[in-house]
Amino acid sequence: MASEQAAATTVPITSGVMDKGLKKNAIGYVSNIVIGVASTAPAYSIAATLGFIIADPGVRTHGPAVMLASFIPMLLISLAYRYLNKADPDAGTSFAWTTRAFGPTVGWLNGWAIFLADLLVMASLGLIAAVYTYQLFGWTYGETHKWVGLVGCVLWILLMTWICHRGIELSARIQQVLLSFEFVILVVFSVVAIVDVYTGNGGSGAIQPHASWFNPFDLKFHDLLVAMLLGVFLYWGWDSGVAVNEESEDSAEGPGRAAVVSTLLLVAIYLLVATGATAYHGFNFFLGESEAAEAHRSDILHALGGGVLGSVGVKFLIVAVLTSAAASTQTTILPTARTTLSMAHWGAIPSVIGRIHRRFLTPPVSTWGFGVLSIVIAVPLILISTEVLELAVVALGIPVCFYYGTTGFASAMYYRKELFHSARKFFLVGLLPVLGGLMMYGIGGYAIYYYGKAENAEGKIYLGLTLPIWLGVVGMLIGLAIALALRFHYRKFFSRKLETAPAGLLDAPVEHAPMHLMGSEHVTSAEHPFRPESAAPEDEPPPPA
Repeated sequence: MASEQAAATTVPITSGVMDKGLKKNAIGYVSNIVIGVASTAPAYSIAATLGFIIADPGVRTHGPAVMLASFIPMLLISLAYRYLNKADPDAGTSFAWTTRAFGPTVGWLNGWAIFLADLLVMASLGLIAAVYTYQLFGWTYGETHKWVGLVGCVLWILLMTWICHRGIELSARIQQVLLSFEFVILVVFSVVAIVDVYTGNGGSGAIQPHASWFNPFDLKFHDLLVAMLLGVFLYWGWDSGVAVNEESEDSAEGPGRAAVVSTLLLVAIYLLVATGATAYHGFNFFLGESEAAEAHRSDILHALGGGVLGSVGVKFLIVAVLTSAAASTQTTILPTARTTLSMAHWGAIPSVIGRIHRRFLTPPVSTWGFGVLSIVIAVPLILISTEVLELAVVALGIPVCFYYGTTGFASAMYYRKELFHSARKFFLVGLLPVLGGLMMYGIGGYAIYYYGKAENAEGKIYLGLTLPIWLGVVGMLIGLAIALALRFHYRKFFSRKLETAPAGLLDAPVEHAPMHLMGSEHVTSAEHPFRPESAAPEDEPPPPA
């Protein structure tokens, strides 16, 4: 028996992820990065938020500093994704990891947070894609009539749902084309704007960039925190590249590294665009209560595009925002469908949601179910008012901060028995992700406080609560209530024990166990890199032979 125990310690650590039927090795490392970056919709996010950040009295020229400050917690959380994915490359990502670290109720609530946030943003993404399609062809009727925008939104959601259903390779190829065009246009716009400013050809009120623009410490803490509430929306979505890990090459390593690289690419493009956009006309361009100033704040790229790139170039900017919203619609469907797929395979929700299409190897119920539900939610949000639609986007920051923050804590919780083995593990796997989690919880908590006031939520009060609180906080409480109610039906899932990573996982090469041997049930603790708390310690001496 002693020899068998010794032999067991030399067995390579396996990923132990149950086979869900998704297509293996379908996409590569570059596609992981592309999906992660595209899911944030850089052009759309900048167009919709940067003007409001610059117009904030406490920010003005410090838009780049806000971008830099908002990037820090995202980078720290991406480290958590990097190391948690190494141990457990499950398509459920945060749901799976927090279930193992903190138990099934917290894990289920994390899965719900992902679902809720993605559901709230779909109406805005689909509508933006529709409106910019009409702008591209100069059809003003489509831009100004709500019902036409609604029809376009529904069609875009249906199209992107169909693409996601057809297979991950098609989705990845389309993302590469859309994101490449988007990045090229944003870089050209920013560089031309900066060059024009330095050569004296900038717009009225042009300001040459200064190093202080990038210093977050030049801002008052309150002003910085309020601006970072928008910054969360700018960066949110980079984790989508990890959600397709089970369909990726090198699933345990590639998607996790791609998450970190995605945040680095995003901060680079955001700093460049924020600098060019601020410098070209200066911050006064976005101030005031006039319709022109409001239009400048609401769509900064369209407002500046004509002056920077001319009448022809601005068309390319329109296409960039259009492709950005369309790409993000697609990459929002992808991770949500895989989160619910994973939850079904774990036995946390009905098993029918975990079905896989035999030909396309994608989850049709998860994919089409989310697409149809997105339309059901989008219709009333769009029909009620533009303000309600905007507040729905604001509200999604609350569940986003929750699941990002909890994932940061989960990294330290999973690996707590290894954190003090080296300085690298302590900082990269433990301390930094926890700091990221604290920052995300702090931002989320402040969002609840700030948007709980009627003056910060367009005056929309329903039964004493603002709309962001209804959609964000009450939405999360509904998820908690559902989780508690499901405990009686899905007892096997909700009776799971806490788990921890065995010693040596961070240093050992990851080799994936044969998926066909695992079936639909979870592997035992002996087979899985995570060990239930009740298991014997790793350093327990072997019994006598």
